[in-house]
Amino acid sequence: MKNHNFLFVILLGITLSNCGEPKKGENSIFTIDSSAFKEQYQPQESVDLTILNPNNKVIDSIIYYVNDKKIASKKGLEKLKFELKDQKLGYQNLKALVYFEGENTEATARVELVSNIQPKLLKYKIVNTYPHDYEAYTQGLEFHRDTLYEGTGNGSGPTGKRGVSSLRKVDYKTGKVFKKVELADQFFGEGVTILNNKVYQLTWKNNEGYIYNADTFKKEKTFPYFKNIEGWGLANDGTHLYLSDGTEKIWKLDPTTLKEVDYINVYSYETKIKAVNELEWIEGKLYGNIYQKDAIAIINPKNGAVEAIINLVDLKSKVTQLPDTDVLNGIAYNPKTKTIFVTGKNWDKMFEISVSE
Repeated sequence: MKNHNFLFVILLGITLSNCGEPKKGENSIFTIDSSAFKEQYQPQESVDLTILNPNNKVIDSIIYYVNDKKIASKKGLEKLKFELKDQKLGYQNLKALVYFEGENTEATARVELVSNIQPKLLKYKIVNTYPHDYEAYTQGLEFHRDTLYEGTGNGSGPTGKRGVSSLRKVDYKTGKVFKKVELADQFFGEGVTILNNKVYQLTWKNNEGYIYNADTFKKEKTFPYFKNIEGWGLANDGTHLYLSDGTEKIWKLDPTTLKEVDYINVYSYETKIKAVNELEWIEGKLYGNIYQKDAIAIINPKNGAVEAIINLVDLKSKVTQLPDTDVLNGIAYNPKTKTIFVTGKNWDKMFEISVSE
């Protein structure tokens, strides 16, 4: 078995693309010639775009768009070689706006762009082990000014009692919670991140999030999501927020307006990776838990390519196996020690690890 296939098994948030969908245009006058299209392309490749004109119409010009962005215009039936190197991974929606005989019409098709990077398997070493509140259904984890912040959901805990979603400040060395605010029962707390001394917290299916003062936990704002999605993980790069929604997408948001700036689709080599969960920004990369998989994917935030994987499956055997001990979730980077803190939902331990190739 090839190494990259082994890594897919680790992540296995795998959803293979549906390549059987029709790629023909939307009208019967012109179509984009898809006869030579491959099922998948990589960034170093290009796509030849040609318009089929079965009725021999007199074509004046063609304007080409990819994902609704204009990329080129051509006279007549002149072909276009579309280079894929600068495109984000995922489906490329192709459109040709054809001008002919005083009229215009569209032809569409699509191709899938996948990663050309085979992820590396990284090693890790446990530096320290700390106690963690086993009633905490961990959804978000982040350091701010040497203090650990944790967001929890209202999953059932080891006692069998359904917990309450919360935002917490935690003494990571002892596991003691020294400040906490709880969400109402109908709100399921999700990922958290801290930017400009404000804590951003998501909810799962309520289509809203909250902004708190990081010192006082006073709620300053409730914001609606920019579209109807689920809230999962949250991180920031010092300027923008990054939100995962349980699919292969990670959304880049303006922290002031909470509107979409951009997005990426996460791919591990040729495979789309769904269920990206808790996120952490570490030295220019996005580290993401994959839900139900005890592994962390290291993602290029510019194009969505998984560049490396940390397989943490052995950690679960080191925590007390209580009835509701759930999956690995929670990534917090301490920039002073350059170590990563990881835990799981209803885990009684948190691990400080160092990572190397």
